[in-house]
Amino acid sequence: MITRRNAMKAGVALTGAVGGAGLLMPALSSAAQADGQTTTDIDPTTIPKFAQAMPVPEVTKPDRISGTTAYYSFEMQEVQTEIIPGKQTTVRTFDGYFPGPWIKACSGHRVVVTQSNSLPTPASIHLHGGHVPESSDGTPMDLIQPGNEKTYTYPNNQPNANLWFHDHAHHIESENVFRGLTGFYTLMDLPEKALGLPSGAYDIPIAIRDARFDDNGQLLYVMNDFRNRNVILANGKAWPYFDVAARKYRFRLYNTSNMRFFTLKLSDGSTVQQIGTDGGLLEAPLTTDTISLTSGERADIVIDFSKYAEGTTIILTNTENAPPGSPASQVMQFRVTKKAADYSRVPSRLRTLPELKPATVNRNVVLRVDETSPDGLGYIDDKIYDDKRVDNTIQYGDTEIWTVSNVNQRVPHNFHIHLVQFRVIERNGVPVTSGPESGLKDTVRLMPGEKVKVQATFTGYRGKYVYHCHMFDHASMGMMATMEVV
Repeated sequence: MITRRNAMKAGVALTGAVGGAGLLMPALSSAAQADGQTTTDIDPTTIPKFAQAMPVPEVTKPDRISGTTAYYSFEMQEVQTEIIPGKQTTVRTFDGYFPGPWIKACSGHRVVVTQSNSLPTPASIHLHGGHVPESSDGTPMDLIQPGNEKTYTYPNNQPNANLWFHDHAHHIESENVFRGLTGFYTLMDLPEKALGLPSGAYDIPIAIRDARFDDNGQLLYVMNDFRNRNVILANGKAWPYFDVAARKYRFRLYNTSNMRFFTLKLSDGSTVQQIGTDGGLLEAPLTTDTISLTSGERADIVIDFSKYAEGTTIILTNTENAPPGSPASQVMQFRVTKKAADYSRVPSRLRTLPELKPATVNRNVVLRVDETSPDGLGYIDDKIYDDKRVDNTIQYGDTEIWTVSNVNQRVPHNFHIHLVQFRVIERNGVPVTSGPESGLKDTVRLMPGEKVKVQATFTGYRGKYVYHCHMFDHASMGMMATMEVV
């Protein structure tokens, strides 16, 4: 049986220390104890910024297509890759792709993926945001042991959405994801394709995350270690640059960090158009200078570089929890290198979301992590996750409103429900009628003391599914519960 203790053999207990983002952190020096050996962290100031080109993942071709079903197979394996210039890092991957392969699927067309496990640990692969049967959800205890394989079926009976897949093996998901076990999954539909948005080479997924490295360039994992994960990666490179033409680009942004929150801005203060969120397109584009992403959240944006002269550079920055008057931290650099024709557009109307149905059930969900205990456990409704316990029973077809509260005083959380996309209808007593949270969501931010109401209709599949904090370390610490749709 997997226990938190043996899954965390390189970890440390929580203390009352608080990191820069208000997160509970272990008390660590620049050296960490891992497997009995002292390892010194790399000095992030020695890593050259904007020295590596950001790679764009290639769309993975299916092994075969039969009717309306595409078949894929991946081998989960460890490989070496260059994240920091001049150093080779061991990462956990699907078929050697870091940050991950990219599956493009169409609504109404099935995808079948066989995952074989050549890693030293078990895994369970979850399609985050996917409306899938329990047998293919990647539940925390439905493990693929080393040397075994499992086939997942994704019906794709949902509209366009920026999904992704990652490990979900309980107590192990935190380390497996930290070491790279993630992939992109873009679900498209015909109404979206007809809009004329930037496409092809101008439609780019970007996975943004933080990491911690030792001075040999190896990933250094310690549970709940937000403070020391201080190297920022975009598509698997530390502080890369990306060459763009002077035209519109669509960027599908994914926060694949274990715990870090990002508040993204362009260094010159320019606005972007946010066109989508977790569950696909918004009803109308939102002009904004700020994109907020907690762990697991996605944002779909369009940046128009046509106003910039060739040779211009713009930095994508992170202002999350930046002290007043201090410079924002850097994420990556855009370089405008040439002119290009642009026939794309961003229509004033993107989609029509279904009307909210009357709710038949109201529930309360309380998130909490120990802020002072050395055990460092996470709780939902004051219970630690137990895969043998059903915490809530839901009638198939019911529409429910869940009031989710973060009762911690210093520690932020976010909240993710499997099976369904939901609507955020209220935040801290204020109705949500516009902005990025007005779209379809599957993950939502909860800062200390915050409360949100979300509404979802539970259809499609019956079975047991989990809901949890999507800060992977918190989920590994027990902040997860089970619902059963009957």
